[in-house]
Amino acid sequence: MTFSMTGFAALEQPIENATLLLELRAVNSRYLDLHFKLDENLRGMELPIRELITAQLSRGKIECKLNLLQRTQIYQPTQLDEQLMQQLVLMQEKAQIHFQTAMQLSMADVLRWPGVVLSNVTNNEALADEVKKLVSQGLLELNASRNREGEKLKVIILDRLNLIENLVNKVKPILPKLNKEYQEKLTLKLQETLKSIDQDRVAQELVMFAQRIDVDEELSRLSTHVSEVRRILSSDAPAGKRLDFLMQELNREANTLGSKSVAVETTQVSMELKVLIEQMREQIQNLE
Repeated sequence: MTFSMTGFAALEQPIENATLLLELRAVNSRYLDLHFKLDENLRGMELPIRELITAQLSRGKIECKLNLLQRTQIYQPTQLDEQLMQQLVLMQEKAQIHFQTAMQLSMADVLRWPGVVLSNVTNNEALADEVKKLVSQGLLELNASRNREGEKLKVIILDRLNLIENLVNKVKPILPKLNKEYQEKLTLKLQETLKSIDQDRVAQELVMFAQRIDVDEELSRLSTHVSEVRRILSSDAPAGKRLDFLMQELNREANTLGSKSVAVETTQVSMELKVLIEQMREQIQNLE
């Protein structure tokens, strides 16, 4: 399967006395770049969530948003983390040694401190299990989205590969004729200009020049690279980096074809090849 680095998934999961809301967004990036926006009550889940994501994805900028919406129930007493409040008191006392004129924490400051007010679901193993299940489901949907996008990109790339093959098949049969015509023109000019020069020497120079303008090897390598791109696209492994390298190789052969060209036909083919390769390269930038 071919995966794009672009995708989106949004899920919500009702749990006891609350609802989990998850959003996963993926865009292009050279490496795997993870960003988290987690509810205060879920900060401790970053590491297991990170492990779940890295097990599924290898490239892309991933943004994970996870919120916990609690349903208020009047019979549930509010709980405070007394240990955390004691730590705040100690930290304040130590800080005031150095900042004696600083204002003390107010009651509102303490209650707003992350983790002081406990919910009945905070630090609950059941909550952790629900988060992992939700993230796993979200990754499945994200990958499905990325796969749909990747298959569209694959169709575009395969279409360009077909056009490249058509150009190679078009120019390859006429190369001997084009080279012969050019050699005849060059021979005529040389004979007119260098009438006193040994004709055998002229013939040798023409043979050497013909070897320098021979592009059969470049066309063969173009066909080989096209086959390799198809093979990579049909595999299940991440393809983006390997395909990006092959685009460089394809472009190198197209440039060489242009530099060796002695006819309008091959120059035109070289230009068309470079346009198609660039179109593929733009799409490949989106592949994982």
